[in-house]
Amino acid sequence: MAERLPIAVLVSGTGTNLQALLDGVHGREAEIVAVASSAAGVAALDRADVAGVPWRAFARADYDSRELRDAAMADWLEQHGARVLVLAGYMQLLAASFLERFPAGVINVHPSLLPSFPGLGAIEQALDYGVKVFGVSVHFVDAGVDTGALILQRAVELPGARTPEQVLAALRPLEHELLPQAVRLLARGAVRADPQNPRRTLVDPAPGADAR
Repeated sequence: MAERLPIAVLVSGTGTNLQALLDGVHGREAEIVAVASSAAGVAALDRADVAGVPWRAFARADYDSRELRDAAMADWLEQHGARVLVLAGYMQLLAASFLERFPAGVINVHPSLLPSFPGLGAIEQALDYGVKVFGVSVHFVDAGVDTGALILQRAVELPGARTPEQVLAALRPLEHELLPQAVRLLARGAVRADPQNPRRTLVDPAPGADAR
């Protein structure tokens, strides 16, 4: 059996995407070696605890600066052997110095079809704009705000959507499918940079399968 990709998951809230990773790739293509949270007492940490995954909260208020918080979190994640980081509803910015410590990749799931509607309140932005098609993006994290190279995207038509709750209910299943799928691709080395465009990734299909 191929060696499992050691990943860490960063969370801030209920942890439904963490649960999708626990159910979909943990102990299979990947091993979740640690879960770090931006806040204590969130439901995501309960999910990690139930799964027997080491976890720790790194509240910004406990550190004199974001850089010190990020350095402490990076130290802890490295101690647990994390190679790739997955932001699963992590609601804090990360310093460039933090990202540089994980050159194998930091990925994020975002509730819009990037580059449209980056940053906080993506669903609200889309509703305000009046779009009829919403979607989910999984992308690499860089020093910008949702500006890293895209790995996977999926769209859904919601012409009648009027509230964030309606849109979120439709997007959640897409997030829960695409995030584990992206981890599987990384685990088998199927994601690579396009030499003709550093902002684009090339995704190799699974052996015997058509590219999606």
